[in-house]
Amino acid sequence: MPMTKSELRKIHGMFSKCGPAFIALGDEIRQKLIIDILEAGDGGINVMSLTAKFSLSRSAVSHHLKILKGAGFVKTVKRGTQVFYRISVSENFSEIGRLLSETLRIIEKVRQEKKS
Repeated sequence: MPMTKSELRKIHGMFSKCGPAFIALGDEIRQKLIIDILEAGDGGINVMSLTAKFSLSRSAVSHHLKILKGAGFVKTVKRGTQVFYRISVSENFSEIGRLLSETLRIIEKVRQEKKS
C-alpha cells in the first residue's frame, strides 16, 4: 500500500518543525559548543571560557550560542554579572527522535511494498 496523503503531510510537518534544529546542529562549531557545554556539567560554562577553546572572537561564539539557544538546545543562567550556558533538554530532541522513527517506519513500509 503506497504512502497516504495523511502520512506525507505528517512527515512533511515533522521535517518543517525540525528544520531549525537541523540548521543549528549542522554547523561544526555549534556541534563542538554543545560538546563543550555538556562537558561543563550542570553548572554550565560562560562565553569567555568557551571563547578560550576556539580560535574565534567572543562575538562569533556568542552568535553561535544565540542560534543554539534560539533552537532550544541551550539555556542561560545568570549568576551575578556572568551568563552561563547549559544544555537544554528541549522538545527538539524528542521531535527529532519522532521524525527519525516515523521516517524509518515509512522506509520499512516502502521496502515491504517492493517485496510484494
